[in-house]
Amino acid sequence: MQITVQLPDDIADHENPGREALEALVITGYSSDVLTSRQARILLGLETRYELDGFFKEHQVEHGAYGIKEYEQDLKTIEKIWPKIQGPDPKH
Repeated sequence: MQITVQLPDDIADHENPGREALEALVITGYSSDVLTSRQARILLGLETRYELDGFFKEHQVEHGAYGIKEYEQDLKTIEKIWPKIQGPDPKH
């Protein structure tokens, strides 16, 4: 499939606006779990996972970084299991 995108003149004047748009799409898609690493690699025309890792490192993309969503989920889990870990209250 081929997609055509209308870019504003100030972006179209960049050295390689098509590549910039593609890279932005891949970064956003991968970071939000819409694209797999395989899909990202294919879209970018990279042959190996190492090349993809280098691309993400160059663009400071940290997939799987521990964020607020993960923190909140972990906090709920801890609150749920904490009483089981503590066992019966030794004062009683």
